[in-house]
Amino acid sequence: MPEPVRVVIADDHPVILFGAEQALLKFPGIEVVARARQSTELMKVLQTVPCDVLVTDLAMPGGQYGDGLPLIGYLRRNFPNLPIVVLTMLENAALLKRLSELGVTSVVNKADDLSHIGLAVQHVSRRLEYMSPSVKASLETLRMNAGGKTDEVMLSKRELEVVRLFVSGMTIKEIAEQLNRSIKTISTQKNTAMRKLGLERDSELFQYAQSNGLANLSSGLAGELSDQ
Repeated sequence: MPEPVRVVIADDHPVILFGAEQALLKFPGIEVVARARQSTELMKVLQTVPCDVLVTDLAMPGGQYGDGLPLIGYLRRNFPNLPIVVLTMLENAALLKRLSELGVTSVVNKADDLSHIGLAVQHVSRRLEYMSPSVKASLETLRMNAGGKTDEVMLSKRELEVVRLFVSGMTIKEIAEQLNRSIKTISTQKNTAMRKLGLERDSELFQYAQSNGLANLSSGLAGELSDQ
């Protein structure tokens, strides 16, 4: 009889943590060996508990290793052979592109049935990619809208500057005054950035910024910028 796939689950929401574990218990070949609530706990677990697959939330603040894309990048650098299943509520173009660039081959939307977590674990444990239905639908829409050119999701320096100030709490008018540009120009740059990122509402922009460290260039996301 083959050895079970050993899984570590990380999520800062107890309900999701419990739900994910219960969903995985329905798969006979999968064993949950540890849980973590933030990145500090997660690193301790990964350094002490042997595991085959990590299932982790993307937005998981509070730990010393951060969360979002910076955390995924850290995990890929320090545990390069550990397959990762990312749990998220976000499905925008730039996020999916960055996760793929970081070597993540499985993304599960929390809005989908939790059974997809088990299916994702089965796939990545065999080095196969797996996207839950709504993530797959978002990718298809992205490919159609971009004509297949999904690698062109990129913010200019001015667009990033506007987005960073906006998510820090400044109004369009305040940003215009600080950068000495017109309100119309600032509004256009913000809207263009949101369109590139595949976002429709301001709330999604705040979520995106929180998840990928956009408000902090030291997180290593400066490489997403172009010199336009």
